[in-house]
Amino acid sequence: MFCCCLDFLLLFCCFYSNPRPKNFPPGPAALALFGNVLQLSMKNPLEDLDRLARRYGDVFSLYIGRKPAVVLYGLRAVKEALVVRGVDFAGRPQGLMLNHVTENKGLIMANYGSVWKEHRRFALMSLKNFGLGRQFMEERILQETKHIYPQPVIHSAASNIISSILFGTRYEYDDEVLAFIINSFKENARKANSAWAVIYDSFPFLRHLPLPFRKVFENYEALKSHTRRIIADHKKSRTSGEPRDIIDCYLDEMEKVTLMFLLDLHFAGTDTTSNTVLTALLYLAVYRDIQALCQQEIDAVLQDKEQVSFEDRQQMPFVQATIHELQRLANIAPLGVFHSTTRNTQLMGYDVPEGTLVITNLTSVLFERSQWAQPNHFNPSHFLNQRGEFMKPEAFLAFSAGPRVCLGEALARMELFLILVTLLRRFHLAWPEACGGPDLRPVFGGDTGSQIRLNSTGIMITVLLYFPSLTMLMLFLCDYCTYEHYI
Repeated sequence: MFCCCLDFLLLFCCFYSNPRPKNFPPGPAALALFGNVLQLSMKNPLEDLDRLARRYGDVFSLYIGRKPAVVLYGLRAVKEALVVRGVDFAGRPQGLMLNHVTENKGLIMANYGSVWKEHRRFALMSLKNFGLGRQFMEERILQETKHIYPQPVIHSAASNIISSILFGTRYEYDDEVLAFIINSFKENARKANSAWAVIYDSFPFLRHLPLPFRKVFENYEALKSHTRRIIADHKKSRTSGEPRDIIDCYLDEMEKVTLMFLLDLHFAGTDTTSNTVLTALLYLAVYRDIQALCQQEIDAVLQDKEQVSFEDRQQMPFVQATIHELQRLANIAPLGVFHSTTRNTQLMGYDVPEGTLVITNLTSVLFERSQWAQPNHFNPSHFLNQRGEFMKPEAFLAFSAGPRVCLGEALARMELFLILVTLLRRFHLAWPEACGGPDLRPVFGGDTGSQIRLNSTGIMITVLLYFPSLTMLMLFLCDYCTYEHYI
C-alpha cells in the first residue's frame, strides 16, 4: 500500500501542471517537477523559442523546473523591458548555477541595487583612467596585433589586452598560465551553455552530485586562487596613491578586493571579443567582395600612415558597417544574460511579479524580419543610410540595453575596429576552393565554449595571408572560427 501511494505521489509531482498566476504571460502547460525543460531541445532551444513565440506572442512564459520565466521576443518587447521599464527588469535571477559559481558577487550576476551601481561606476571610471578611449589604450591593442594569427592566438591577444588593464601584465603566447586562464574560461562558457546547466538550474537535489557541472566550480576556484596570488603580489609592491592598474586602483579604494569583479572583467574581455574576431575572419574570407571594399576604404583613409587610430573610424563608414554586421551575425549572446524583475511590474499588458526570471531573446531582435532588410544574409548596408553614411539601427542590441547594458561595450568596439583594420591592411583572406563551400549556419552550443558557433565539421581551412614582401600559408581548423556571446 505504501509503495502504491509513493508511486502515485511521484507521478503526481512529475505530471501535475504548474498553475500560472492571474494575468501572467501565456505559455505551454508545464509539469510540476520538470516544468517545460523536456519540451525544449538542448541542441538548439532557439528554434523551440521561435515556435513558441509564433503560438503565444512576443511575451510568453515557461517553467525552468519549478521556476517561472518570462521570455521576450522581438525589439518591441525587449525594448519595453530593458529601456522603458529598465529598472523594473534590471535584476538578476537567484539560485542558478552562475549565481552559485560567482557567489552573487562581481558585476555580471550581482543583483541590481546600490552596491552594484557603485561597483559599475567604479569599473567604468577605472577603465577610463587606464586608457579606455585614449591613445594609450590604442597602443595596448595595437601592440597585440603584432602577434596575431588565428586561434588560439586570437584568444591570447584578447586576454592579454584585458590582463594589461586589470593586472598590468601581459603573457607570452606559450605561457602555461595564459593557457590555463583561456581554457578555464572557455570550458566554463561551454558548461554554462550546455544541458548540464539546465539540469543544475531545474533540479536542485542533483547539485551536489559529481556531475560535469562541478567542473565549473573547480575552474573558478583555480581562477580565484590565481587572482588572489596576483592581488597579494600587488599588495607587497604597490605604492599607495600611485596605481599601476585596476587592482592597485581598487586597493586604494578598498582594502579587500572583490575577486569576482576582476574575474567578470577578465572573462568578458577574453572570450567574446576573440570569438567575434575569428568569426569575422571566416566571413571575410568567404565574402571576398566585402573584404575588398573594406581594404579599399582602409587604404584610402590610412595611405602612408604607420598605424590605424580609433578616430579613423569616422572616415570609414563601410568598415564600421561591416564590423557591426559581423557582430550581428556572430550573435555572441543569443539569449543575453538572464534578468529578473526588481518589483511587481507590467509588460505589454501582462502582470509580472517581483523576482520573475526574464529571458531576453536577443537573437529574435538581431534577426527580426521587420527590422532588417536581409536578416539572414551578410549585408553591411544594414548599417548604412542612403548617403552611404554609417548608422546604428535601433534593433542592434549586440550589447543588450538599459541599466545592465554590457560594461565592456566601449572596449570591445575599440578592439574590434583596431584589430580587424590592422589585419585587413596587412593580409588578404581567402577560402580555398578545394575545401568546398563553408557551412555558415549557426549552431547553439558546441565544444568551443561558445553559445553560438559555425556549423563546421572540422575540415581544414587554408587562409592565404598576403603582405607586400611576404606570402604566408596558414592552416587552422574550421571549428576555431567560432563565436560566443557573453554577454
